[in-house]
Order: sequence, then C-alpha cells, then structure tokens
Amino acid sequence: MNINDEFDTIAAIATPHGTGGVGIIRISGDKAFEIIGKIFTNPNLEPRKFNHGWIIDGNIRIDEVIILPFFAPNSYTGENVIEIQCHGGINVVNNILRLVLKNGARMAEKGEFTKRAFLNKRIDLSQAEAVADLIHSKTSDFAKVSVKNLSGVLKTKINEIRNEIFEVLSKITAGIDFPEDVKEPEYDYLVKSFEKIINSINSVLSGAKTSNIFRQGASVAIIGKPNVGKSSLFNALLSLDRAIVTDIAGTTRDVIKETLDLGIPVTLIDTAGIRESEVNEVEKIGIEYSKQSIDEADLILFVYNAQEGLNPEDKEVLELLKDKNYILVANKSDLTNNKSENALNISALTGEGVNELKTLLKQKVCDIEPENLEFVTNTRQQECLSKARSSIEQALLAAQIGELQDLISIDVKSALLALDELTGELITDDILNNIFDHFCIGK
Repeated sequence: MNINDEFDTIAAIATPHGTGGVGIIRISGDKAFEIIGKIFTNPNLEPRKFNHGWIIDGNIRIDEVIILPFFAPNSYTGENVIEIQCHGGINVVNNILRLVLKNGARMAEKGEFTKRAFLNKRIDLSQAEAVADLIHSKTSDFAKVSVKNLSGVLKTKINEIRNEIFEVLSKITAGIDFPEDVKEPEYDYLVKSFEKIINSINSVLSGAKTSNIFRQGASVAIIGKPNVGKSSLFNALLSLDRAIVTDIAGTTRDVIKETLDLGIPVTLIDTAGIRESEVNEVEKIGIEYSKQSIDEADLILFVYNAQEGLNPEDKEVLELLKDKNYILVANKSDLTNNKSENALNISALTGEGVNELKTLLKQKVCDIEPENLEFVTNTRQQECLSKARSSIEQALLAAQIGELQDLISIDVKSALLALDELTGELITDDILNNIFDHFCIGK
C-alpha cells in the first residue's frame, strides 16, 4: 500500500491459526462500525465496554461472541476499530472473517494495522519496529528490552538529540537570514555544541553490539580432539539427547547446531573432533567443518579430558584458538580428583559445573542484563545514527576552522534528516514497506 493511498477498511485474524479457546478478528477503518452493525445482533455498541451477542449471516447464527469497540482516535490504529472475540476453531474464525470481508472490508496486508498506527502518528517508527521485535523475540530477555522501545524510550532519546541539533541550526539560520538583527553564533559555541551532540549519538551507538547480540544471538562452537566429551557436553547444555554419544573416537562427523536460550539466543555447535592422523575421508571433511566453525563462532568452548590433562594433541588444537575468544573446559572431572585451576571443571555425565558454564557463557557473550540496557537499536537505526554523527563531525571540522556558517548549516540539516529517517518523520514507501513486510498479517 502506498503511503498516500486512501485508507479503506481492513480486517484480519489477529490470533494464530489453530484450535484454541479464543480467536480474534480485527477490523479497522471508517466502515468498521457499519460492517459490525450488519452482522452483530447487538449493534448498540458502547466504547470501553464488552458487548455480548451473536455474529449472524442473515438468519444464520455463526458464533456467540464478545465485541470490543474502539472509537477513533483512541484505538491501536487511530481509526475506528472492532475486535471480535469468538471461539478459537479454525473454521469459526475463517467464517467470521469471510463474512466481514463480504460486508465491505478488505484483507489486511502484513503489518498494516501497525503501519496505520504509525501513519496516524499513534507511534513513531522506532516503536513500530519494537512491535515486530516483540513478536519475533526468541528469548524473554529480548522481549524485555523490546518493551522499552515500545514505551518510547528510544524515541525520547532521539528527540533529545534532534532538539539539540535543531537549536544550533536555528541560531545559525537566524544569523544568516537576519544579520542586522541577530548575530551569528560564536564558533566556540558551535564547537562545544557539536561535540556534545556527537557524544550523545555515541552514547546511543555504544549499545549497538549488545543490541545486535540480543536480537541475532551468538554462535558458540564446542571444539577439541576426539572423545573428550564434546557431544555429551552439547547434550548436557541443551538438556536433551541431540547428538550421538559413544566411546568410539570420531563418532561426530558433521556439524550439529541447536539453539540454547540463555536470555539471549545462543547457537550451540557440536563439531567433529580435530586430529591429524588415522582419519578417513568422511572424518577429514568433518574436521574441516570444525576448523571453519572456529573461524565463524563468536565464542569457543575448548574441551579436554580432565583425567589426562592438556596433552600435546590438545595443545595442537588449542593453537588454532590463539586469536579467538574461548573458555577452557576440563570435562570428565567426576573421574579424577585432580582439578585444573586454569579451566572450568565439569562433568557432562553428572551435570557437575554445567550451570556454572551456562552462567560464564552468558557473561562472555553479553555481560549486560536486560534491566540495565536502556534500549536496543537495529541495523537501520544504527545506520541513521551513524549518518547523523558523520554530518555533525563534518560540521565540527568546519566550525573549528571558521568556515562560513551557511555551509556549516548544510551538514547540520543533513544530520536532522538522518534522525527524521530514523523516527519516520522522513520516510519512503520502499523503506516503510520493507519494515512492515516482516510483520505477520493481523498485527
């Protein structure tokens, strides 16, 4: 849908397809109340109240329902909205949706309800993106930080930075347009202002790496020579028998991946044991995959046999990790009294030390608790902030050498445009459609 298209009335199922206690059909637009008046037995709807009755098609009763009416502009979309709460069977909700469409609504596109909330200025673009983050959050921690964006924390911070830039631009513009009445601001003032703005943008971007980890997760590869218990550790961390475990060296021939929820999504990778001798062609391929996993992983769990200690074969594998972030894990500690002081002693068999390893894993991957993270940013937002910072840095250099202020104002305006793109004050159809294509229908 084009931004400038006239809004017609849309409808969609807002709950997941399948059998459930309740299904919800959402209608939004000017004809929402007209449509429900044709198919509901109790058309005298009161705002902010539950309205009980039947959905009917002529003289045929479809389902007993509750109607929640929301009058514009006090609704999610800013338009007249009707939510029909019916029984949750697939056929029931589909029958009601077909009836709504037959009486004047059209099927909503992906994310169109939230898009309308944005276009009607109920939320800004960062809050709309927070809705998508909440829907798609893979962990409880990411859901917690996404709620902060939805509540407007990021929006408020960006508006603070924008106001700082706008104040400087206003003073420059006044001095240029009304030289007889207003003096151009001092260059010392411009330098200090630009430095402050850059620091403000940097404070937001400082959390970019952490934001990306919360959103995308991290990959952790379990590495070591054969038969040190890598697959057993893989299963113990996941609390399920995912990888085959035997006493035969070289059992694992391929890379196995599973997601572990540590508050952030961690892709756990079980790899073939690395050794240079007595390997067939299949195992050799598996070892190459293991070495590739070392290069691609964010963190390595290097596992060795606590009974044997670090022997020359272990040290050869460990040499591959010299430039990587890794945790040294002494497995099979239940079989020996010799505990290593330089490694985390665990037993994948008994579970000893596994919880401690999970805690250390999370600390190594991301040591910030969601409660301490002010907000998260996505790649698009980070690019907008980087563009704004780059423009202000150019303005700072120009101010430091006393450049003409009308030229400085060009870079300052560019910074404002970049922030307007972030919040959605300045946006194109292509960018907007790309964002809302990641939503589900009905949201």
